[in-house]
Amino acid sequence: MRITFLLPFAGTAGGTRVVAAYADRLARGGHDVLVVSTPKRDRPLRVKIRMLLKGQGWPKLLGPSHLDHVDVKHRIIDRFRPITDADLPDADVVIATWWETAEWLAKLSPSKGAKVHLIQHDETVLSDQKERVLKTWSLPTHKITIAKWLVDLGRDRAPNEQIDLVPNAVDLNQFRAPPRGKQNVPTVGVMYSQAHFKGCDVSLAAMRMAREKIPNLKLVAFGTQDSNETLPLPDGIHYAKYPAQDQIAGIYASCDVWLFASRTEGFGLPVLESMACRTPVIATPAGAAARLVGEGGGILVNHEDPQAMRDAILRICAMDGDSWRQMSDRAHQTATAYTWDDATARFEASLKRAAKQRAADRRISDEQSDEDFDPEYSPSF
Repeated sequence: MRITFLLPFAGTAGGTRVVAAYADRLARGGHDVLVVSTPKRDRPLRVKIRMLLKGQGWPKLLGPSHLDHVDVKHRIIDRFRPITDADLPDADVVIATWWETAEWLAKLSPSKGAKVHLIQHDETVLSDQKERVLKTWSLPTHKITIAKWLVDLGRDRAPNEQIDLVPNAVDLNQFRAPPRGKQNVPTVGVMYSQAHFKGCDVSLAAMRMAREKIPNLKLVAFGTQDSNETLPLPDGIHYAKYPAQDQIAGIYASCDVWLFASRTEGFGLPVLESMACRTPVIATPAGAAARLVGEGGGILVNHEDPQAMRDAILRICAMDGDSWRQMSDRAHQTATAYTWDDATARFEASLKRAAKQRAADRRISDEQSDEDFDPEYSPSF
């Protein structure tokens, strides 16, 4: 098949990682795959100057991307704007990956392919355009989503739409670690993000509270942002900003427990990534975390409860070696039971259904047009 993905800015967010994973595997499977994306939105001059004066540098419209690491054709258009027919080749399937790209998708001509919408989150919580986001659920597109809770959400928002469930997986070539035991110095890790919905403030509060009981508790984090006054990193934390992709597994594997306190998530890839590196997870039930951690590879805690997260940290750090090893092994078993090859097979099957349905719809439309044509009829003018 000829397959086109539509992306807004293709950076290092989890949603882009998912698109890169599918694009890579579909291309290696013999499909003709193209990703078309936009640069970042340009900022007003006054905002650029303010960022420069604050030492944040002149904002860039392009940056590192998960697509940099896969052998897939990637076309970046001239500026942030709707992607149109003129930007795209004819194809069998064209896939929107964000609510704005779903709006663009709806306006494309049929020659650009069967229209598929990959829904990776409840995007009403990520955008101030709630009504526009909600309308994209009802657009006449073949829908695929990544978690059961999003399928349930779709039944409420678009009860007449068919939604395929294709859960995410983890790249086991990148995220892996050999079996190990507990460390002599207990170590807790977190992904640092200032986005409120990521709940990093809860994780950092739990870390600080746990240190009151375990003074030598080692803290590890990675992310893409500098610490600021609003969300300062704790003293003594080992923080890696923009680590190379081949270093991230080592960060996960350096920890005895990984924290995931998101208030909302589409899926929550860090849960799977850390578990694939044999690190138990303490997680809130956001995205797929309840299902994944519920398999025994960690501890679930309530949202907005740093005390409960602290207690879970203390509990895991107090485990004997055998008990911790069992939890670590269980985390690894959960993460490796379902692979990107499995997910890609399901994703590919869903795309084929969309293409087949489009062909059937076009055939019916052509047949109706033939029935409506009467060669005996001669209009009078």
